[in-house]
Amino acid sequence: MMLGLLLIVSPGAHSQKVRWNKVKLLFYTKNGQGFVHDNISNSIQAIRELSAEYGFKVDATDDPGVFTDDNLRQYDAIVFSNTNNNVFDTDAQRVAFMRYIQAGGGFAGIHSASGTERKWRWFKQLLGATFYWHDKFQPFDVLILDEHHPSVKHLPGRWSRSKGDEFYFLKEMGVNLRIIAVNDATTLRGDNPKRLDTFGDVFPSVWCQEFDGGRSWYTSLGHDKNDYLDPEFRRHILGGIKWAIGKQKPRDYRRAYAATPLDPVRKAGKR
Repeated sequence: MMLGLLLIVSPGAHSQKVRWNKVKLLFYTKNGQGFVHDNISNSIQAIRELSAEYGFKVDATDDPGVFTDDNLRQYDAIVFSNTNNNVFDTDAQRVAFMRYIQAGGGFAGIHSASGTERKWRWFKQLLGATFYWHDKFQPFDVLILDEHHPSVKHLPGRWSRSKGDEFYFLKEMGVNLRIIAVNDATTLRGDNPKRLDTFGDVFPSVWCQEFDGGRSWYTSLGHDKNDYLDPEFRRHILGGIKWAIGKQKPRDYRRAYAATPLDPVRKAGKR
């Protein structure tokens, strides 16, 4: 297995605590034209039950009209749960999302979120890649690389998706991603010519990064609607959101600079 290119970080990098009773999330589930997962209602149920358990607030919606500067500034993180294809109605909404991230906002993407806004370069950079193809739904193993990351620290080193999931292959991957876990292709059944061997017998499935002023976490796992009823998978999602929130500071819109969705990402320190 070609694991040498995948980054493992030190335990101290994930020690930040979150005051959940001070957290407010936007849980976004919009789908454009095309396939819509049947897991969305269960994912909303999961985040609402986690909200009740941990004491944070959450707004769940599929209305792109919520993407304005004035509205987004209240949220500690925005979660795209199984969004797919085009999920905004206007470029002004896209720009508001960019400005939220540039102001220090957090982002978490779940499963088909990587199939969202496939022609928008900035979003693909934020998420870290874009969807290419998935193998048929089946059991496979996930190898945990960064065992101290809050999204996986409760999991065994070899996490068996024994009830099945979709093994995602993605393209246009960022080069600065912090890879947290990889899917083990040797545990798939049969051969398929569309499988990518970019990373040998594994393919990244969970990662995070700091990007354009904000923080981004993504998991390609979570196809089955029953995943969202599973406490283990819920902890996976919650840990990713925790990392995306980071130091829990207010948004600083003095750092936001986007005027159009096509604006290039500025280097750190250049505003």
